[in-house]
Amino acid sequence: MSEFISIVGARENNLKDVTLRIPKGRLTVFTGVSGSGKSSIVFDTIAVESQRQLNETFTWFVRNRLPKYEQPHADALEDLSPAIVVDQKPVGGHSRSTVGTMTDVYSVLRVLFSRHGTPSAGPATAYSFNDPSGMCPRCDGLGRTVQPAWDRILDPARSLADGAILFPPFAVGTWHGKTYTNAAELDAHKPVGEFTAAEREFLLRGRGTKVTVDGSGGSWAHDYEGLADRFERLYLKRDLSALSQKTRDLVARFLVEDTCPQCAGARLNAAALATRIDGLSIADCARMQVGDLIGVLEGIRDPVARPIARAAVAALERIEAIGLGYLSLDRETATLSGGEGQRLKTVRHLGSSLTGMTYIFDEPSVGLHPRDVGRLGDLLLRLRDKGNTVLVVEHDPDVIALADHVVDMGPRAGADGGRVVFEGTPRELAGSGTLTGRCLGRRTTVKTRVREAAGELWVKGAGRHNLRDVTVRFPAGVLTAVTGVAGSGKSTLVAELTEAHPEAVVVDQSSIGISARSTPATYLGVMDTVRRLFARETGADPGLFSFNSAGACDTCGGRGVIYTDLAFMDPVTTTCHTCEGRRFREEVLRLTVGGHSVADVLEMTAEQALEFFADSGVRRRLRALRDVGLTYLTLGQPLSTLSGGERQRIKLATRLHRTGAVYVLDEPTTGLHMSDVDGLLALLDRLVDAGNTVVVVEHNLDVVAHADWVVDLGPGGGRDGGRVVFEGTPGELLRAEGSFTGEHLRRVTGAR
Repeated sequence: MSEFISIVGARENNLKDVTLRIPKGRLTVFTGVSGSGKSSIVFDTIAVESQRQLNETFTWFVRNRLPKYEQPHADALEDLSPAIVVDQKPVGGHSRSTVGTMTDVYSVLRVLFSRHGTPSAGPATAYSFNDPSGMCPRCDGLGRTVQPAWDRILDPARSLADGAILFPPFAVGTWHGKTYTNAAELDAHKPVGEFTAAEREFLLRGRGTKVTVDGSGGSWAHDYEGLADRFERLYLKRDLSALSQKTRDLVARFLVEDTCPQCAGARLNAAALATRIDGLSIADCARMQVGDLIGVLEGIRDPVARPIARAAVAALERIEAIGLGYLSLDRETATLSGGEGQRLKTVRHLGSSLTGMTYIFDEPSVGLHPRDVGRLGDLLLRLRDKGNTVLVVEHDPDVIALADHVVDMGPRAGADGGRVVFEGTPRELAGSGTLTGRCLGRRTTVKTRVREAAGELWVKGAGRHNLRDVTVRFPAGVLTAVTGVAGSGKSTLVAELTEAHPEAVVVDQSSIGISARSTPATYLGVMDTVRRLFARETGADPGLFSFNSAGACDTCGGRGVIYTDLAFMDPVTTTCHTCEGRRFREEVLRLTVGGHSVADVLEMTAEQALEFFADSGVRRRLRALRDVGLTYLTLGQPLSTLSGGERQRIKLATRLHRTGAVYVLDEPTTGLHMSDVDGLLALLDRLVDAGNTVVVVEHNLDVVAHADWVVDLGPGGGRDGGRVVFEGTPGELLRAEGSFTGEHLRRVTGAR
């Protein structure tokens, strides 16, 4: 059996015929600047080919129901093992997904209560809020009720004819609105607040009559449906994901959410909640912090129940070991931070008995405080020591230091990357002279001259989630870093700040909505100007200069590639032979401005495009790309091919347009190489020096050391957090006691 995974001639994305041998049974970390080709090797080549070949072992009936993978562009990939990928995609999940269901601990608790609880409600499904036999009948297992906010939907001072219905889709003049103004049983000119009880009931719940409504095609009679019945049918009793985001946001403004009065938020029916173990219901256990629940379950001595409780304890101890002991099992996964979600995805694999696997992690340190990175490292080493190969794409020096083997990609990003510039140990990397090696060899220094505040922004008496009556002063006109371990209350505090200052420009970690047809030109709004420019100079219709419209190549539909997906074959993507990947029809490519076709313009890098365009609006947007270090991107590169760090920065580039504003950035260093952090700090300095106030939620100690002011929350997470443990300058933080951030800042700066 080979001791290496072998890659020969890999050419995915920007890879330049990469040949590589990766040791099996070891922890290998892939480093390099964002866009250097790390993910192209690890995810787009190794992971894809491993999963593709594994899928080939199934029957075609099964394969048709599995994700399909295209064979990577490489001459050979040999000695692969089955791959398990832990990516950076948010855990997300709907309102029925909780920490307990995600980790399967709640399933173990259900078995425990069905076997050991008294009085028993029945089998394990009787304790599931996702099963009809266990869920609360009032809220269907959601723990909360969502009702129309009638004080927002109806104005009692107005009549129906004068606009008493404030919900826009049902407003006066709309098809729905005419149902109520034309109903013979209702006085359309009488204020709704003066309706009798019977009239109000008919308005909301009436049935059984006909109403004639005028439309563009004439008049017709239809069955009357009460306002409440219609609203609930259209917007509450259906899958809201089928509605557009715009519609969902609109409807949300006319809803009110409250704890279910029947189950008090426990999600379960009365029979399930009546079952007790040592006086506690299963809902009581789910509300406990993980650390507390471990103690309760360890106290169970019954010979039948003890093995079940021990299985739950083993899973809970893994959660606690990675610093998430402050979570409760009933916490909805949609509310988890990126770092919390990453660690929960990781801990799911620790209980596995599989060996000889390849575990692939995409920047697992994202969202982690330096204190928690050490715990993450322990997890990675435990996976390795069970006989697995662990591949990690990472920028964090502490994770790199744990590696048995390092592969550094570069030397730069995009077309200037795609090569292996170093292979060896972390110690050898530090002395290699590569960009990563030079960054590892330098020491963090704390800013000694900080800016003076130009005012102040306040958050007073914040008590949401785990915050404990927190009052914080954010100095205006400076760079402030909000720090603390995961679960300490950072995001909650910053949310309070943005609510107090709704004009703030917020750049969070949400997805930018990528697709194969979205490009930097379309995302930044540059493409509209390109079309107008070519239309004005050539006299042609603007639609011809869009690969999503009239100008698209007839063969590939403007994609530039032909995607072949047959039921009994792996998908194959080939460059379109008609347009040769340029997306446009030939007659469009013959139309030029300054000697360049529209395809030529889309093939320009942002730096080249700055020289081509004279339009001030376009140049401002392109300069924003330069400010975030993305001048190497071409205007037409599909956003789906960008790395996570590149996507974060292109989103940031769209927000850099105001002066005198409050900027709130949630972990802007996500996905950034150590050298890219330098560029980000220069950008933040320019924002502040232009008269803006910048607040960043950040774990990166280079950013903390560079800030003018630091607000550190903690000291721990969950119940042990929610307090301000430090406010002051980075220099003062070095001397602070009781701050984990201060402790790690002293370590990286060499301060005593």
